[in-house]
Amino acid sequence: MYLRPGLSRGISTDTWFESCVGEEGRKESLSWIGKQRELFFSYFKELVGKEVTVELKNDLAITGILHSVDQYLNIKLENTRVVDEAKYPHMLSVKNCFIRGSVVRYVQLPPDGVDVDILHDATRREARGA
Repeated sequence: MYLRPGLSRGISTDTWFESCVGEEGRKESLSWIGKQRELFFSYFKELVGKEVTVELKNDLAITGILHSVDQYLNIKLENTRVVDEAKYPHMLSVKNCFIRGSVVRYVQLPPDGVDVDILHDATRREARGA
């Protein structure tokens, strides 16, 4: 078990984080996290209507048509089917589902859903710090 210093004495997580990286570091880190989430959100919005496979943290993998995604990366799938039907027979009757973003491990994208040129450009911009 990993316990962050100070948390056992009633110090809030924000106070502990600021003591480690300072107020500026905290703002930069939160800004970076927000940018990354926005990047994924805008990318997934372009995949609406395409077939994706979502692997959950409990090892359940569900394939379906991406209906919608929100800013928390919650995913709604339609026409779903389970990848390993023998292991999850109770999921055979599920045709539509809503998946909370925090339980997603991976999202497998269709090959035509990846525009390599856009990814290269985004990587170059990130490397330049723009």
